[in-house]
Amino acid sequence: MRLNSKGSIVLQGKDGDIQISRSTGGIPEVYARSSRDLFFGNGWIHANDRQLHMMLTRVIMKGEASQYLDDSSELIALDRFIRQMRFAPDIHEELSKLDAETRSSLDAYCEGVNNFLKYDKNIFEFKILGYKPEPWKPEDTMLLIKAFTYLGLSYAQADMERLIVQMVQHGISNEKIKELYPYLSDTIDRELLKKVTMKTPLVPEAVSWLEIIPRFTASNNWTVSGALTQSGKPILCGDPHLEVNRIPGVWHEIILRTPQNKFIGVGIPGAPGVLIGRNDNIAWSATYSFMDMIDFRIEECRNGKYRRGNNWKDFTVHEEIIQTKKRNRIIEKVYENEHGILEGDPYADGFYLIGNWSTRYQSGAGDLMGLHGVMHSQNVKDAIVNFKKYECSTYNWVIADTEGNIGYQMSGKAFARPPEFSGLLAQNGDSVVYDHKGFIPVQDLPSQYNPPEGIIVTANQDMNHLGKSSPINLPMAAYRSDYIERNLKKEAMLTTEKMKDIHNNLYSLQAERLMPMILPHIPAGEKGDILRSWDYYYTGNSLAASIFENIYLALLKIVFGENSLGRDVVQYLMTETGIFNDYYGNFDNILLKENSSWYNEISRDDIIAKAVKEGLELPVMPYGKTKRFVYSHLLFGGKLPRFLGFDRGFFSLPGGRATILQGQLFRSSGRGTSFSPSYRFITDMGTGSYESNSAGGISDRRFSRLYFNRHADWIQGKYSRIQ
Repeated sequence: MRLNSKGSIVLQGKDGDIQISRSTGGIPEVYARSSRDLFFGNGWIHANDRQLHMMLTRVIMKGEASQYLDDSSELIALDRFIRQMRFAPDIHEELSKLDAETRSSLDAYCEGVNNFLKYDKNIFEFKILGYKPEPWKPEDTMLLIKAFTYLGLSYAQADMERLIVQMVQHGISNEKIKELYPYLSDTIDRELLKKVTMKTPLVPEAVSWLEIIPRFTASNNWTVSGALTQSGKPILCGDPHLEVNRIPGVWHEIILRTPQNKFIGVGIPGAPGVLIGRNDNIAWSATYSFMDMIDFRIEECRNGKYRRGNNWKDFTVHEEIIQTKKRNRIIEKVYENEHGILEGDPYADGFYLIGNWSTRYQSGAGDLMGLHGVMHSQNVKDAIVNFKKYECSTYNWVIADTEGNIGYQMSGKAFARPPEFSGLLAQNGDSVVYDHKGFIPVQDLPSQYNPPEGIIVTANQDMNHLGKSSPINLPMAAYRSDYIERNLKKEAMLTTEKMKDIHNNLYSLQAERLMPMILPHIPAGEKGDILRSWDYYYTGNSLAASIFENIYLALLKIVFGENSLGRDVVQYLMTETGIFNDYYGNFDNILLKENSSWYNEISRDDIIAKAVKEGLELPVMPYGKTKRFVYSHLLFGGKLPRFLGFDRGFFSLPGGRATILQGQLFRSSGRGTSFSPSYRFITDMGTGSYESNSAGGISDRRFSRLYFNRHADWIQGKYSRIQ
């Protein structure tokens, strides 16, 4: 490594010098003469900017936290959970499937990471822990892809399917359950579901460590054709919503250049390339599709075996060895059969859930080849072919190209189930009628190319209508997508400036739809007058937004708490899980009905009147003061005095659960977390401009000027421009 006359870092590549400099906002820019050297530089700068981020993530993913961090009971519990999941049982087979070009890029990326680790001193956090990172391997990247896509995507679906079992055990009627889950078409075997012993949840301290692997649950993206833009070419906007109250942020923004192409966007430290962004010819962005990749069955177990008719069969048993920091050796046994991994001890006679994930086996290589292929695609059609290669990553991809085309493709690997089974309900493992029939063909997944209206919007809503299959059974509400589309149709000639306005819009379509049923019950008085004059914007100084929230949350507690689940249960689901934050649309659909089984024969008007009274009695403050948060350091968050600067805050999170600029704060097993736009970008395929901002900073080094350098622009909605 050396510095050139311009202050750029120069690395020696196989095909010439690799130059690394900093662009606007400290964004690293890597220039190389060949693709192989480019990815070497990509790995080197990831290790330079995000060594803590990468290595800590790997420790968690491999179930080695109690070995390298601390052999506390919570980290041992975390390791046991990770080992039970067996995220990559056939990882070497998957790596052998990679085509030569993708494998070369992956190997070069790993060499770049290890080149930095070889010559740079161990970072002080790892010195404190007594941990020296091992070299980064291709297996680590593959594991990252699979663990990220399960814990960051599919885990929320699994929780909702477990909730159905708990609802049955809690005595909730079939009518209520099916009303809450519209796609649930199955016959509910209540007697069987009541017999299920649910697994003991992880202790909160263990769950909090899982937040190192972010949840990719909510996002916006959209594109419009050149017929609707001032430049005459498509504009594409990306807006992934993840946890933002952590340092470093999820994404690492980067510019990668060769003489043949240029890539701008963000990736995940530990994986090569640009996950969302653009090259010289196309731009692409992703939202979570909410494809159901999870199936639960119920196994009757006795003496370590499971029932098949009148016979009892042996599980396949995997022994996972956990070596703790104090040299304790723990053997974790994982029980598996054709239906997945057992959630329980088969030697304790009883009925247990067994969970299957569609990409547990024979998946992962397609994601790496798809990512590499998309980066080098020339147009929308090329990109769609490559997005169909993705297996673990279940996203809604929106694409635009310089030729003027726009498109959409869902990616992922979904079970092909018998038509009468929704996939939402745990069914009897002893019956073959519930078995899936392979996987949905990729050509049947939702897709779109140059729609006549010239607009494509995805925001986690139901996209089943664009395919020959129905891979989604638990979509998010369409409030954000509907309002984005409404805004796009307002303007005759759209510009990037208009797109910024949409990105930062704080109007709530949820409030617009719910308020007409609430307003007739609002009494005279100061709070009532404030609410009646509300414009439905969740601005930081709005009192009306806070009053509405108090009434809305009271409605949820009455309808789903008092009338069924119990107020304490609903309060827990609202404050300590992401269930209401992900699936509030399902609950809103009940509230918007004139009559519902959830009302327990009480009139909706009476319920609303009670909620209004309860909500108005609560104290009110400006909405922004209810959304205060602290940026928490990945390792030391909450453990060191604030003045040391590892944690930053307090700040107010803009937006509400249903605004385009979504802002949600909640607790996940005792730890504060969030949903908000973690990265925003806008690109005009006519002008070649790329404008972006992101939460947090570029580097995970506390004393670097890049540690928290992007925050001010992000919170103010200002964009860095790269031409």
